[in-house]
Amino acid sequence: MTTQQTNRGTLGTFAGVFTPSILTILGIILFLRLGYVVGNGGLRNALIIIGIATAVSVLTSISLAAIATNIDVKGGGDYYMISRTLGVEFGGAIGIVLFLAQSVSIAFYAVGFGEAATAIFGLDADWAAQLVAAVAVLLLFGLAWLGADVASRFQFVVMVLLVAALVSFYAGAISNFDAGVASDGWSSPAGALGFWAIFAIFFPAVTGFTQGVSMSGDLRDPGRSLPRGTFAAVGVSTVVYVTVAILIAGNATSAELIQDTSILNSIAAFRPLIDAGVIAATLSSAMASFLGAPRILQSLASDRVFPVLNYFAKGHGSASNPRRAVVLSLGIALATVAIGNLNAIAPVVSMFFLISYGLLNYATYYEARAASPSFRPRFRFFDRRASLAGAIACAVAMVAINIPAGLGAIIILAAIYQYLRRIDRPQRWADASRSFYFQRVKEGIRAMTAEAENPRSWRPQVLAFSADPRRRARLLRFGSWLEGESGLTAAIQIVVGEGALMRRERQASEEALRGEIENLGLDVHGRAVLASDAMEALPIIVQSFGLGPLQANTVLFGWPEQTDEAHLAGYAQAVRETHRLGVNVVSMLSDERRWAALEKLPRDERTIDVWWQDDDSSRLALLSAYLFTRTRAWSRARIRVLAAVDNGEEIEEATAELRGMLDSARITAAVECVPTPTIVDIGARSGGAGFAMIPASLQQGVFVGPYSLETGSVLASLPTTAVFLAGTTVDLTAGPETEQSIQLRAAEEIVHVGENRLRALERQRERLEAEIELRIDSSGWEADDITAAEQRLRTNERRILKTKAKLEVARADVDALLHPGNNDTGK
Repeated sequence: MTTQQTNRGTLGTFAGVFTPSILTILGIILFLRLGYVVGNGGLRNALIIIGIATAVSVLTSISLAAIATNIDVKGGGDYYMISRTLGVEFGGAIGIVLFLAQSVSIAFYAVGFGEAATAIFGLDADWAAQLVAAVAVLLLFGLAWLGADVASRFQFVVMVLLVAALVSFYAGAISNFDAGVASDGWSSPAGALGFWAIFAIFFPAVTGFTQGVSMSGDLRDPGRSLPRGTFAAVGVSTVVYVTVAILIAGNATSAELIQDTSILNSIAAFRPLIDAGVIAATLSSAMASFLGAPRILQSLASDRVFPVLNYFAKGHGSASNPRRAVVLSLGIALATVAIGNLNAIAPVVSMFFLISYGLLNYATYYEARAASPSFRPRFRFFDRRASLAGAIACAVAMVAINIPAGLGAIIILAAIYQYLRRIDRPQRWADASRSFYFQRVKEGIRAMTAEAENPRSWRPQVLAFSADPRRRARLLRFGSWLEGESGLTAAIQIVVGEGALMRRERQASEEALRGEIENLGLDVHGRAVLASDAMEALPIIVQSFGLGPLQANTVLFGWPEQTDEAHLAGYAQAVRETHRLGVNVVSMLSDERRWAALEKLPRDERTIDVWWQDDDSSRLALLSAYLFTRTRAWSRARIRVLAAVDNGEEIEEATAELRGMLDSARITAAVECVPTPTIVDIGARSGGAGFAMIPASLQQGVFVGPYSLETGSVLASLPTTAVFLAGTTVDLTAGPETEQSIQLRAAEEIVHVGENRLRALERQRERLEAEIELRIDSSGWEADDITAAEQRLRTNERRILKTKAKLEVARADVDALLHPGNNDTGK
């Protein structure tokens, strides 16, 4: 075990986070490209571009602060935080590409240093910049080899040079600032680059704000230093970029800014300090990458995500300095310098950084969206909407900067993600996935509960009961076929007994059951239940299983192998008690001989025989046969529907009727009609089938199969067979509008008409009452007129009462149709 994950570092906020971040942000773009940005876009667009870039930085910093104050961040920075939130697949993918991106970035910055140095000293040879860059890489390698403490002291020297360069610029720019020139340069000049082209040039300037995050393993208190140092670096750099942009606009015209990329030299009070600043900026950025890249690789190796990288997990000394990874970064950087032309690789590298920021934002949103009680960031200003906005902003920036490079980076990341998703490895830590899935399940159940039930949305939710491990594998395999990859299956084992010893036995049984399921490779959920009496526990388990609308609707048993009367009677009682609960009961007959015969059948030679007697059990069997064909094992199987007719003259008519039913049900099957089939006929027809499905019923404790034949006798000559007892109505032709929805619409129309009539009658009553009052007060009306008006009022009131009574009945009908379960207790 390496010490990298356990030893606490020694660096504080300033040395470990602020310094590497600010030195990377205030880099080559500030000194050699900001004037070009202001010249092409005008001061207005330049400030907007800085604002957008800063917004991405701030939003990502908020996400970083939330994660850093919610978990104990160890070595690996972005990789560690993303992997511990989104999982090893995302973390591993972003970790490997970030390591490569930062290792290549060493060469980028070193080549920038070489070009600046050769320009300053007047070296014109083509190879000079590459040679200087290679020497710089080797010198920086020495600092990285010695460790973060030594390298951070070098960064302090660079910081002094950078500050001196900025002071020199401010001194010259402020004294020569011309408001008129700034006003003339407010807007973009004619013929200049477009907004997004300028944005693409500037945005790489802010991709270094998380350089300090890569140093997380070397920090004394990552939870405190990471948010503070990152926010401070983003804040200070934003102030510098805004003020420098304004001062540049007031010291040079747009044409001068476009033509002279080293305009800061012309403006500064002391030009040599600007040259020193350019050199310091490139070296500091390269140094930050040289420190960050090896630590990402070391953390990745320590997690054993890629076995080939395990060698790089070992660190040196008490700080676990990743010297092996430093050597690999050196090799990548020197190889990149040797290439010379970096323009083709640079956009993809920028995309990798953007993807990492986007994933960091999404990871924070993902964890917050999961609403896990363990997500308690100490950062007070976090809002998950800010993280989502940051993720979207990163995606927009990728599209705006370079679509091909963005697509290329995404493809590489997706390929690594898919590789990690497919390899078999132990789970090494708990990420936020489980909490996120729980939240989705909760919301899904709530949404399902709000939706009215419809036969179209029926899915098999199977409870498979089995106490015999010898038969359980066959039963669970059948349950997965019965589900047809569209429902849920749970395996239940009832452990009979009481007391502490049996509680331990239940736990052991459940672990063994889950182990069996895992070995079978089935999507089945195992549960062992302790009960003093299995028969009493059975209906309770069936009724209580599930949550909300996710309730068992099909119970699966194995057909009894023991044929003694007492055993069969107990089995029949279990089926009867279960069936009375309104659930489907399916019993499967399959011994080792039958199962072996089934497994020998090639997939394209399998037939599923469904014996039909036009009842709900037959329809359930037919639907189950169709669901079988949605699984890989039965995808090539042929369904055959066999039905009884009284005589041969009815075959043609019955066949046409069955084909019409199958067409309406949208199920492809062959049809055969058998005149008055006997047990021998059923065996002769289906004995060679891959699987047989027959409807049955329970009559006085005896299973009665199709066509009133005794089920046990029918099964004797059949292959592996399922016996179906439907507990509810099965509608194979259900459409969007059910009979219930039609009735509901009619009842709602009655309510609507009744309410309108009631309002009209109440208005009429008000008019009659006013008329009577007026006649009583007026001396010109006769008594007979008043009596007639009162009679009309009494008639109106009777009509109001009758309308209210009818309306109350209609509203009750609507409520009953909307909430049918509320009336069950009264039946």
